[in-house]
Amino acid sequence: MAKAKDQQADAPKHAAAGASPAHAALARKYRPTTFAGLIGQEATVRTLRNAFATGRIAQAYMLTGVRGVGKTTTARLIARALNYEPSSGGGAPTLEMTEEGVHCRAILESRHLDVVEMDAASHTGIENIRDLIDSAHYKPNTARYKVYIIDEVHMLSKPAFAGLLKTLEEPPEHVKFIFATTEVRKVPVTVLSRCQRFDLKRIEVDELSGHLTGIIAKEGAEADAAALMLIARAAEGSVRDALSILDRAIAFGSGKVEAQAVRGLLGLADRVRIFDLLETIFTGNAGKALRPAHLQNSAETPRAGARNRCSIWARTSPGSPVPAARCMKLLTLRSSSDPA
Repeated sequence: MAKAKDQQADAPKHAAAGASPAHAALARKYRPTTFAGLIGQEATVRTLRNAFATGRIAQAYMLTGVRGVGKTTTARLIARALNYEPSSGGGAPTLEMTEEGVHCRAILESRHLDVVEMDAASHTGIENIRDLIDSAHYKPNTARYKVYIIDEVHMLSKPAFAGLLKTLEEPPEHVKFIFATTEVRKVPVTVLSRCQRFDLKRIEVDELSGHLTGIIAKEGAEADAAALMLIARAAEGSVRDALSILDRAIAFGSGKVEAQAVRGLLGLADRVRIFDLLETIFTGNAGKALRPAHLQNSAETPRAGARNRCSIWARTSPGSPVPAARCMKLLTLRSSSDPA
């Protein structure tokens, strides 16, 4: 009996000893640590580089864009650049971070005392902003600047925005604000006018596909170029979405990413069938076009089908009297009314 208990007690230890290290999601594993690794945002990087080089550093930045284009990453990189200090000491705010500085690792891992990250979705009230303003008056502990990063800032309440205005307009010399939002139209104009705004754009399909190719090589996996293009299109310009899909695809194919497998994973139809459908429409054969044979046995979802048809329409008929955007709206409405 005692022996059985000892074996049970030792079992978790053996399991822990033989356990493989926890898998890190690709989106976290390959998060950029320098501005050189920030893809698709050349205009933002160039503006920041010139501003830092000439000492024209704003007291507040507003980063806006769709999900997964690098808003939070850019905010952390700006905080790192503001507080960059080489291991040899000295230094000044710069985007040319040739080596890991004294504060860099802690800032990138969100554990630096002088770089405070706040999620406005869960800290929406005036009391949260009051605490922030009170702490802003104190000098930084070890860094050059005390940086406040507020994510999803549009979710702050009206009183919270009002309480922030005065400090935002005339902050202490040692304080910088960096805001990130997906819905900039919900941010009051009085706040926007006090910030330097950067609109982070969606990543182009070719550039995103190239980025995925590099990650595949680092992961030691294999991937078809066509499969990576499918993932890049499905991500709709979001790097995080692309890496999440790639993570699933690698697991699905046991280290090999193939186009056919990605189509099944994402619920996409064979593009040849879509071309056949569009050819039928262009020839005026309405009866044949309405028959479901073109997409039979396909795992394509209605929304994915609408997006695929309009994407091809835009490429094949740039001079069409029906704009691709209107086509997308009509097909999406039609698809949403159909059973999934």
